[in-house]
Amino acid sequence: MDQRLPEFLVNMIIEQYGQEIADKIINGYKCTRKVSLRVNTIKSNIDKVKEELSKKSIEFQDVTWNKDALILNNANEKLIQELDIYKNGEIYMQSLSSMLPPIILEPEPNIDILDMAAAPGGKTTQIAALSKNEAHITACEINAIRLERLKYNIDKQGATCVYVMKKDARTIDDFFSFDKILLDAPCSGSGTLDIKDINLKKKFTSKLIEKSVSSQIALLKKAIKILKKGGELVYSTCSILAQENEDILEKVLKGTNAQIVPITLEDKGIPILPVKIKGTVCVCPNELYEGFFIAKIMKV
Repeated sequence: MDQRLPEFLVNMIIEQYGQEIADKIINGYKCTRKVSLRVNTIKSNIDKVKEELSKKSIEFQDVTWNKDALILNNANEKLIQELDIYKNGEIYMQSLSSMLPPIILEPEPNIDILDMAAAPGGKTTQIAALSKNEAHITACEINAIRLERLKYNIDKQGATCVYVMKKDARTIDDFFSFDKILLDAPCSGSGTLDIKDINLKKKFTSKLIEKSVSSQIALLKKAIKILKKGGELVYSTCSILAQENEDILEKVLKGTNAQIVPITLEDKGIPILPVKIKGTVCVCPNELYEGFFIAKIMKV
């Protein structure tokens, strides 16, 4: 066992996945992840971005499942942040795993979309770009500092179709209704742990998981309530623990008029972990991906 990880977490992972997959996950924590970016199609296109990166001798590779994403082979975030295409919002630094929920949501122009926990805005602006900046997006954030960051990123990316609301999404009025909802729920972050963080054992506690679970249940209940009939919502976390993922879905969906819509990510080269609910997806952390869980739900 790696002594840098909280012992209770290692035990939870072994109990859920078995020793062999647990070793794979722990090895994933140890990887130095390659930098990835998303081209902001509101302001630019993949060919222009590739041209600018090539001028700076930055090597990149395509992402098979996202034509607007690139993995960088020889550049860190600091170097990218010095480029004009970063400064003027033509690209956005975003992990590959976190690009999946907006794509799975399938946003379209002229529909009402809610992003329930929107800051810092990576997924919000991705939804705007995917809908050609023509959806009606409401982005919620309760924390004042995170709200300013969200507004900054929305403005920088030119996502003019987004309305920002300083609100705890759990308390949104029930008379609101949305065609699509993204609930990228606050979580323990068990899929994105930095094993080199000397304070990891202090930060990652069972109390953190308990707090996350209580918030996730309340948010998902609210999401189902304000989702239009026939509408779809994507529930995602950057956790690999069933307590924050499948267990939440089982608790909340039971007895409701909402059901799982199967997601298929096979043949896309994404490292997948076994899940307890068929049709949901859990990504395994490695040198390219963060640990991430995604479920798609329809209100029938």
